[in-house]
Amino acid sequence: MSKSAEIIRDGSSFAHSGTQALPTRRIRVIGVPLDMGASRRGVDMGPSAMRVAGLEARLEALGHQVTDGGNIRVEVAETRTSGSKSARYLTEIAETCTRTAEAVVKTLEEGMTPLVLGGDHSLAAGSVSGVAEFYRQRGEKIGLIWIDAHSDINTPETSPSGNVHGMPLAALLGLGPELLGNIFGYSPKVAAENTVLIGLRDIDSAERENIHRAGIAEVYTMRDIDERGMRTVMEEALRAAGRGTAGYHVSLDMDWIDPEDAPGVGTPVRGGATYREAHLAMEILADHGRLLSFEIVEVNPVIDEHNRTADLAVELACSAFGKKIL
Repeated sequence: MSKSAEIIRDGSSFAHSGTQALPTRRIRVIGVPLDMGASRRGVDMGPSAMRVAGLEARLEALGHQVTDGGNIRVEVAETRTSGSKSARYLTEIAETCTRTAEAVVKTLEEGMTPLVLGGDHSLAAGSVSGVAEFYRQRGEKIGLIWIDAHSDINTPETSPSGNVHGMPLAALLGLGPELLGNIFGYSPKVAAENTVLIGLRDIDSAERENIHRAGIAEVYTMRDIDERGMRTVMEEALRAAGRGTAGYHVSLDMDWIDPEDAPGVGTPVRGGATYREAHLAMEILADHGRLLSFEIVEVNPVIDEHNRTADLAVELACSAFGKKIL
């Protein structure tokens, strides 16, 4: 087991920042400026926007060691043909995801925690594959916490748009498309019993069927959060994702948050989590100490207001990595 995994599991290594006791981590930032998975362009600038918002300095202020690994190479959409209308740019996206997966494996092998910046959500097929592969080589499996307004569990056969950013979870669970799902030559990457969806409020009819077909362990809509509260939802979600696993990857789509607080996202939907609910979720995540890797996707500076959404994304990353109010 790597030193970083030991720290993740027992929280035994601490640094102090002000009055806070925080697990020390070596974090590598990996940018994936991918925007071929969506109809609306602009999320390719998300990694830069989060860097401009002070991500590295703000994490270092918490006591972490942060290295920026730069960006994964991504093809320019205008230089390629979109391919099949049922899964546009699938080949190029799969190539990017494979490069992302390899970078994540290397990061974990070097004892560092991957912090992936998107880019559209299709990149998660790569990041999660990388984490899953690293732990598979050690005889362990991982959990997956998918925090999103959308379930992203369409396949080319069920997608009404052909946008691949609506397919990565399907790929990771073995439903397809095969090019995304078979990175490293095996599928699925995560077990449905350790996969949790949080914050859903905009689901296609076919996705409902795919959620049931996949047998996902826990699905929490915004109604569940409204009725039961964020703390209850997060505690149950972390238990499910952590049961029998080395820990979990967290995939945070910024459209989970209400557009009032996060206007600059790829696919905004009214009625999302509030500013404080989002921070509470991240704070509870940090309290449990079993985070293996983290990603933030779908920040779109083109439609943002003075980089507000990227700034909030950085704040949430800080909360996930241990920042506390007191």
